[in-house]
Amino acid sequence: MATTTRAPTPARAPDHEGAIAGAPYLRHRRTHRASGHLRPRLLQLLATGGSGGAQESYTGLLLRLDRTRYDVRALSLSKGTAVQRLRRLGVGVDVIDETDDEAAVRELAAYLRRYEIDLVHAHMFRAELIGIRAALAAGTPVILATVHSSRVRSPEDVAALASLSPQVDRLIVPSRAIAEKVRREGRGGPYTVIPNGVELSRFAIPAPPCTLRDEYSIPCEEALVGVVARLEPEKGHRFLIEAFPGVLDRAPRTWLAIVGEGSQAAELRAQAAALSSRTRDRIIFTGRRDDISALTADLDIAVLPSLREAQGISILEAMARRKPVVASAVGGIPEVLTDGLDGLLVPPGDTQALAEALGRLARSPSLRERIGEAGYQTVVERFSIEAMVRRVQDVYDEELVRAGVVAVSGDRGLTTAGEMNGDAPAQPRARAALEVPPL
Repeated sequence: MATTTRAPTPARAPDHEGAIAGAPYLRHRRTHRASGHLRPRLLQLLATGGSGGAQESYTGLLLRLDRTRYDVRALSLSKGTAVQRLRRLGVGVDVIDETDDEAAVRELAAYLRRYEIDLVHAHMFRAELIGIRAALAAGTPVILATVHSSRVRSPEDVAALASLSPQVDRLIVPSRAIAEKVRREGRGGPYTVIPNGVELSRFAIPAPPCTLRDEYSIPCEEALVGVVARLEPEKGHRFLIEAFPGVLDRAPRTWLAIVGEGSQAAELRAQAAALSSRTRDRIIFTGRRDDISALTADLDIAVLPSLREAQGISILEAMARRKPVVASAVGGIPEVLTDGLDGLLVPPGDTQALAEALGRLARSPSLRERIGEAGYQTVVERFSIEAMVRRVQDVYDEELVRAGVVAVSGDRGLTTAGEMNGDAPAQPRARAALEVPPL
């Protein structure tokens, strides 16, 4: 009986172009790496180089990652003030300033292959969309993403993220509220809650002089309330302006500083201009400021009237300056503040409650001091930048071991292929200064 032999079917190559085009894709992890790579190579990928809380968190992490453990690269998908700031600090940041997503994926995939990146950590929405697809195409062993925003996405954007999420090894979220949002959006898979942190030593030294009170002729003995946030609808500035006449009813010698820029600037200025002269003359719009640290120190009360918020880095910075905080009870904010203990919480959009809380603090220096001190202790105990970086590095190590990029040796020490072959580890490059100037 005749027998038929078939030639063996050749193994299929990874479908790189399928990944780039968005076709169904089977995850392929690159396993080879040059023997000269003594440390895992990480890429910190930022969606936009502009200003905001996500960029502040990205900068804090990037400056403090342990260069004796990792070879760290930084890349932004656009230019902007955050990129300029990092470069001034001596941190090299590459930029792929490509608005076409397909072209950006191809360029980033080539970058990941060229530098043999072992772990991509994407920050913000577009970095996830571009970074995950490029990492799949390049066979990058570990893919991570941090969800910084509480923004409500379109159904199309939510579906795009949900389709990519199974390929992400770990999601990092700053609060349980954002973890719940991610689950509602259908983004399964493992995640870790790591709260944002602030650099406490930056706030331990006296703040540099702030000219805000001189610029606007605000007497030192009069209470200054300030909000530091992008002028966007979700930040709730319109409710703060609406509440301010009620604040003056309770504490007539109070001022309001609105710090930041954004799409709502003209609308908010018009809203303030329509108020009585008693009120509008005590509201100032500063625009973008480069002296946020000094400005925060000059405030008597910090306020964040957001309608949604992942966590609120600006309130952590105010607490680190021992400033009492009034904030909306939304998103991750109630995970930071305990109402009446280390801050005052109000329902989002409730102008009467906002006016009452601000008025209480404005007319009581002793209450401001008590809540400000309690807020400082909360930051020290739970929200330091060191704790944030340490927990992120723990996630890196777990996923690098899981992917086979590094092995565990000794007291959970990590070794790469080069070290296991007896090569001496390279000296870490010099760190940038840890003092982080404001965006």
